[in-house]
Amino acid sequence: MTRGLDFGLNLLAAIALWLVGRWAIRIGTSLLGKVVRRSGKVDPTLSNYLTSVVSVLLTILLILAILQIFGVQTTSFAALLAGLGLAVGTAWGGLLAHFAAGVFMQVLRPFKVGDTISAGGVTGTVKELGLFGTTIVSADNVVTLVGNNKIFSDNISNYSATPYRRVDLSAKIANSVDAVDAIERLKAAVQNVPNVLPNPAPDIGVLQFTPEGPLLFVRPFTAPANYWQVTCDTNRVILDTFRDAAYPTPETPVAQRHM
Repeated sequence: MTRGLDFGLNLLAAIALWLVGRWAIRIGTSLLGKVVRRSGKVDPTLSNYLTSVVSVLLTILLILAILQIFGVQTTSFAALLAGLGLAVGTAWGGLLAHFAAGVFMQVLRPFKVGDTISAGGVTGTVKELGLFGTTIVSADNVVTLVGNNKIFSDNISNYSATPYRRVDLSAKIANSVDAVDAIERLKAAVQNVPNVLPNPAPDIGVLQFTPEGPLLFVRPFTAPANYWQVTCDTNRVILDTFRDAAYPTPETPVAQRHM
């Protein structure tokens, strides 16, 4: 009877300690994150990673404290963990690899929070770099958690690492159209597209010759954040420019059509 009562009291104490401890850890790590961010010396990527590490370490200490309530000595617990180290290491090998990759990414800094990247088969904006995985939000607002080791062991394309990107588009004109005139018209029109950079200037020329007519390349430059909007706006300008110039639609030659 007494043992049952003692166990019940210990259980209630453990539950209370867990609830209060987890609340204190959340408050503490939140304050730590705010202090680190306000210092201005640490970017959000490292700040989030540091708070995650601190949260995990404090949670481990909390668990050890709860075990002591039940009379489990932490030294014995540590010895037990050491004895099971090989088994745990084998079972958590992948998880530890993700953790190690996260550490290396913090050191090498291939990207930061807010960057648009393509990594681990996912393209989107980095929302958070956690202990074991990186959270990426795609352009269609889908949140994907990708393991750090998968990202670090593959190619990483960072579209936000440079101040501008080149938009690669093409436009075909009929053989009867003067290519020089079309290029000059496009240069004047594309320069007026919102968010297109004046320097480097848009690059327009003949990419190749096809049976239907010359294929022009149209390559304006813009800031990474405006890439897709400039892509859509430039396509619309190409269409409007050719329509205003009354250019004929490129058609496949009759001889080739009957082959």
